[in-house]
Amino acid sequence: MTRRHAADPRESYLYFQVMTTRWMDNDSYRHMNNTTYYSFFDTIVNQYLIEHGVLDVERGPIIGLVAETTCRYFSSIGFPAKINVGLRVGHIGSTSIRYEVGLFKDDEDVASAQGHFVHVYVNRESGRPIAMPDALKSVATQLMPGPEMTGLRTRLREGRTIA
Repeated sequence: MTRRHAADPRESYLYFQVMTTRWMDNDSYRHMNNTTYYSFFDTIVNQYLIEHGVLDVERGPIIGLVAETTCRYFSSIGFPAKINVGLRVGHIGSTSIRYEVGLFKDDEDVASAQGHFVHVYVNRESGRPIAMPDALKSVATQLMPGPEMTGLRTRLREGRTIA
């Protein structure tokens, strides 16, 4: 028998964007449609990369293509809801990054859904994998959780100074 994965807490993610569901996101059962979850995943990753100046969707010589994706569902989301979308990086390779995403409904502390996708970075012209630029690796590294980050997040949550 396989063990079901547990939903992660909000504190295990390092970057957040607040997004909202839309009326059209619901399916006939009043649940958010599966494709909408993946849309949130795609949006937060690309938003983060654009904000940090490492993704130029129109002219950049390197683009990320999704090579693998998954989503686990823990509790229902539907319209209307505010979604706190959390992002972290699980692995950085020479040509790929595994982005991990959690969707937190309203102010809940445990993910309603979480998943990942792997971007393989390729040359825009040839479509062949290419070594990632240092700037992209640096921006992605900022989202990698580690033991030192756990203590920092705890101090911040408790209102203590960072020293």
